[in-house]
Amino acid sequence: MFTDILEKYFDIKADQSIRIGRQTRFFSNGLLYTIVSVTHVEQEVLIELYEMSEHMAKHSDKKVSRFVAGKDGKYLITDENEDYVALQNQFHAANRNRKIGRQLARFHNRGKSLQATITTLNRAGEWKDYWAVRLDQMEKVWAGLLHEPPREEFDKMFIESFPYYMGLSENAIQYVTDTELDEQLHRFDYGTICHERFYDELWKDEQEIRNPFDWVFDHPSRDISEWIRDRYFRSSRTLYPDMTKFLNEYQSLSPISPFAWRLIYARLLFPLHYFACVEEYYNTNSQSRKKHLEETLARYLRDTQDYERFLRSFYSMAGVKQKLPAVDWL
Repeated sequence: MFTDILEKYFDIKADQSIRIGRQTRFFSNGLLYTIVSVTHVEQEVLIELYEMSEHMAKHSDKKVSRFVAGKDGKYLITDENEDYVALQNQFHAANRNRKIGRQLARFHNRGKSLQATITTLNRAGEWKDYWAVRLDQMEKVWAGLLHEPPREEFDKMFIESFPYYMGLSENAIQYVTDTELDEQLHRFDYGTICHERFYDELWKDEQEIRNPFDWVFDHPSRDISEWIRDRYFRSSRTLYPDMTKFLNEYQSLSPISPFAWRLIYARLLFPLHYFACVEEYYNTNSQSRKKHLEETLARYLRDTQDYERFLRSFYSMAGVKQKLPAVDWL
């Protein structure tokens, strides 16, 4: 079907299809093409993604996906009442000497010179509000479950654990507030192109494709903290050497300011992993997925003290030289 769309609307005849990362892509004349369904994506979002993509491509990011204009000169096409865009990538030989921290710092540095105004996808300075809304929504679900006996083991774990995670979330919100009052902003703290959730595997496929549909505009600490969070829950045993290597690589191009260190810490303090797990559980109908999420939540609750220890020692583990405030009760 997608090969038909490429040919009909973009005049591109695919030679073959290949699976790269999470998507099927199509080869034509040495270039890779991806069709993305955007029926439910706001037009303002598409415009901002296009602006960010063009900026990165023009600033020598050879791995970024660029939007392709159709035969009529428009980027958005409609086929059988569904909207689509096409993305194009150059084809690269696999990079064996991959330094993810350095690559991310370079990516952020390019994004900081973006001239286009980003509004819909701008998350800079918005964390507290997003977190407060998310916390409020989850508290309503929790309060609703309190008045009926737990039907599933997950319900029981959620009911018992939520007050603890609510306290952690409130601490994270307060920590951002204090950071904004206490710290001076440095050049490092300019907003840049970031990712909704950055993790090691995102750029792990052979092409290391930078997909604009993964992006938001935010403070660079967002990506650093989410990489650390993902690595912690993937393998806490190897976290220290992995994190040290990642942070050293990053800071070889871009030193991290005290303001940014505190935002990284605040973001790790906010239990995004817990929220994502609970939200997905109550939004999925798949019984196998529910079972997996129940096991995930049980592991989070079992390892609560380990995560507290990680938060308590984070600044020293990360090699932060400045004396920055910790959360007392940890």
